[in-house]
Amino acid sequence: MADHIRIRKVPGIWTVRSGGAVLGETANALELSEGDLAPVIYFPRSDIAMAFLERTDKTTHCPHKGDAHYYSIITKSSVHENAAWTYDAPAEGMEAIKDHLAFAPSESVTVEQI
Repeated sequence: MADHIRIRKVPGIWTVRSGGAVLGETANALELSEGDLAPVIYFPRSDIAMAFLERTDKTTHCPHKGDAHYYSIITKSSVHENAAWTYDAPAEGMEAIKDHLAFAPSESVTVEQI
């Protein structure tokens, strides 16, 4: 694992919401801290209503985490392009985030501890 990246299980119940819909809620959230960047909460895919997500063609590469694949969030009231990402085959040392999704918080996408 890269020395500047830390992954830990965070306590409590976490939720992600968009367009008035609850996309997921979990007691098994992970927090990924990377250098000076804001921590990112990762939700197990099994705790996300995947019917609201549609995989896109977007990918990005991180030399420490691997290749990220993106999803758009589609609700009755909105579409948020490339608002979530996952690492299907994370780099060595990052295996804890496999089968997890992270969401980009915005005015219409909230990630919070409840």
